Amino acid sequence: MAVEAAFLHVMISLGILLFAAKIFAELFARIKLPFVLGELVAGIIVGPFALGGLVMFQDRPLVDLDETVRTIGEMSAVVILFIAGLEITPREFLRGGASAFTVGAIGVVVPFFLGYFVFLQFGLAALESMLIATALTATSIAISVQVLTELGRMRAREARLILGAAIVDDILAIAVLSVVTTMVQTGNTAPEITEIVFLILKILGIFAALLVGAIFLIPRLLHVERLWKSRGSIEGIATAAFFAAAGIAAFVGLSPIVGAFAVGMAIASTRVIHRIEEYVDKLQIIFAPLFFAIIGAQVDLRGVNAEVMLIAGAMIAVAIGSKMAGCGLPAMLFLKNRNKSMKVGIGMISRGEVGLIVAGVGVSSGALTGNIYTAIIIMVAATTIITPIWLKSAYRKDPPEPATVAEQKAE
Repeated sequence: MAVEAAFLHVMISLGILLFAAKIFAELFARIKLPFVLGELVAGIIVGPFALGGLVMFQDRPLVDLDETVRTIGEMSAVVILFIAGLEITPREFLRGGASAFTVGAIGVVVPFFLGYFVFLQFGLAALESMLIATALTATSIAISVQVLTELGRMRAREARLILGAAIVDDILAIAVLSVVTTMVQTGNTAPEITEIVFLILKILGIFAALLVGAIFLIPRLLHVERLWKSRGSIEGIATAAFFAAAGIAAFVGLSPIVGAFAVGMAIASTRVIHRIEEYVDKLQIIFAPLFFAIIGAQVDLRGVNAEVMLIAGAMIAVAIGSKMAGCGLPAMLFLKNRNKSMKVGIGMISRGEVGLIVAGVGVSSGALTGNIYTAIIIMVAATTIITPIWLKSAYRKDPPEPATVAEQKAE
């Protein structure tokens, strides 16, 4: 009976979150706002810390973010990043390798050090400041991907730079998270610099191996037409491949979305890309709104007070300023266009799962106070809401893309 009750809660929670996400997406689209923002707001409103917590069912909130629902949210992020990977071939990714690495790396370094020194000035302990700084590093690329897709801009130069830089950003942020988590667990606030460098190089090497493996294996697997005669075989193999790669990435210490993105890129240069694109369009209808609604549902504003708002305000300012400076300014070196470079900075602002993970690690270990934990959650929520509004506004006055997809692939 306990298993049946848990299953029932998951079904009810997912049903309410998806229904609310679709309703609010429709409302926001009608008032010319990004529908992804409507999906986020829907999650906040019907989540367990708002309306979803007012009604109890079997002694639990009607909308209950248990481990299963959160796992489905993480799976949804994997699907979104696989779809994003389909928009850029390995050749395009490698061609922009220097620019992506530069923008992504500076986009991690600037928020980390700026956040660390700013919050030391607030009188916080070194370890607490370091945890906040870590929460400020990683971009939640799924937000920007959804907005760029909605606007039909995924093949613009700045969009491809955002994608590449965000993957580098995510890999380096995971490395920083690994170092800081170890420091929290051991209480050692001064690890050897050689240990840090080795860990970062190790993580970069693992990603490179994962990407090369996907590029080598996936096309060879999908191009054996005589094996895939039954309906849906190609699509099923592609799905199995990106979930498997996500699992491998998680097993070796990377973010699962990195593995899914690598498989997406590997498939982007195959002969079956059009079949896969038609298929994932259907996946996106369900998984994208679920992801954003579940992210929104995690926002708990009940612990807000004056101190929390002051610290959260400072975090939001650092989060925005550090990505605009750390990503937008370096992008100028490669794009040679101020408007496009500003969009790169905007597209990198939203924070997500790494910030939430840091908050969880910090509060469970006792390294973060309840107020700081709440402030980090507010910062993640605010940047997630700001990014789609600002990015859509930045594109509003732009002319339509001059080149077709075929022309851009032929470049």
